[in-house]
Amino acid sequence: MNKKLTPYLILAGILICVAIFAEFLTPFNPYEQDLEGALTPPNSVNLLGTDRYGRDVLSRVIMGSQTTLCASLLLLLTISVIGSLIGAICGYSGGKLDKILMRVSDIFLAFPQMVFAVAAAGALGGGLFNATAALALIGWTKYARISRSLALTIRSLPYIDAAKMAGTSSAGILFLHILPNIAGPVLVTAALDIGTIIMELAGLSFLGLGAMPPTAEWGAMMNNGRSMLQTAPWVILAPGFAIFITVAIFNLLGDALRDVLDSKNRN
Repeated sequence: MNKKLTPYLILAGILICVAIFAEFLTPFNPYEQDLEGALTPPNSVNLLGTDRYGRDVLSRVIMGSQTTLCASLLLLLTISVIGSLIGAICGYSGGKLDKILMRVSDIFLAFPQMVFAVAAAGALGGGLFNATAALALIGWTKYARISRSLALTIRSLPYIDAAKMAGTSSAGILFLHILPNIAGPVLVTAALDIGTIIMELAGLSFLGLGAMPPTAEWGAMMNNGRSMLQTAPWVILAPGFAIFITVAIFNLLGDALRDVLDSKNRN
């Protein structure tokens, strides 16, 4: 395995493991309230202090990783698979289907992604599922465009003509030759997109359009603590730092993955 890629894969793996096993890693119940211990500063018992309801901030940050990362990765998987499939079909087949779907993607791309997501999430009524759906409505277009441009190049290559002469069906060419050859660029785009998706989901929750109380989610936790920035800064700084670290790790992973794949392509 590439030495440049390995440390970021390990760090990303640690984050994912923390998210998966969050229920077993929290020192306290992240939803148990203790009003007598509300807004306790960081100490030897509550390492990151408590929030306005006396809930342990560290426990909620750990549990929030499960909510934030699972929702972000599920959203990323959905838009990358659907968008890549749509783009590959349009690029290979062409015709009216290509024109219709690409015009639809143009309409979505005409709107700033976060503005569209805020409007869609507000129309859907808020909540983590609706926030994820709102981002999915516009997020697939990027992958469709990338996949279509790659498919347009690949379909004119000699081995595609050879596959046609060998009697391979259009579906076979699509799934055996085109999609595997566009997987690299799509994977790099997805790796670089994780950080953006995490911030967008956290942003919607911060605006009250994402995860609803008492769900432990980093954006919602920042929203809950924004009025206490001067009196109890740990309430908002802890989830904010968690977002910063997570986004940085996945962005560095995406950069390293892109460098590795580019070097392989050059070789």
